[in-house]
Amino acid sequence: MRLSLIREAARIMAEEGVADYFFAKRKAAERLGAPDTRNLPGNREIQDALVEYQQVFGDAEREASLLALRRQAVEAMEFFSRFRPRLVGSVLAGTADAGSDVQLHLFADTPEAVALFLMERGIPYESGERRLRFGRDVWVTRPLFRFIAGETVVELVVFDEIGLREAPRSEVHGRPMERASLAAVRELIGA
Repeated sequence: MRLSLIREAARIMAEEGVADYFFAKRKAAERLGAPDTRNLPGNREIQDALVEYQQVFGDAEREASLLALRRQAVEAMEFFSRFRPRLVGSVLAGTADAGSDVQLHLFADTPEAVALFLMERGIPYESGERRLRFGRDVWVTRPLFRFIAGETVVELVVFDEIGLREAPRSEVHGRPMERASLAAVRELIGA
């Protein structure tokens, strides 16, 4: 049953564009007739199955979408270079699809510096917050800005300068989140 839950959750994420692991697991449990199960698989198991699913069932279109998102990330990172951007999330991990957001971590003295940067360039944006885990049980809320570049949603989470040294914990494996610099993303796409 656990293996079926893992595979179904991965399929839901791949085919239905669900990005939330918990939601995908719950939906998989309902579809498999076990909505009350408490023995849900871990996020890492789901991500591994998602990568495997995409390798088996992925097509040239998905690969092209991922490459386009990574190129969009490079453009955004160049644009926000003064804030030392780092790419995170599904675009970096390679599990993104055409509907995925480009997620960047920026580093500034204040979040207002990023807001002012966007306003000075006439970029309409939405603001909000992102709750992130640091350490074992430490949760921190960071400012978030979201805008659309072409057809891609770009999400910026702003950290103070110290935030560059310690990445928040990944919801997938609980270890520090993988972050990639502009140079690393360029290398990833062969640019």
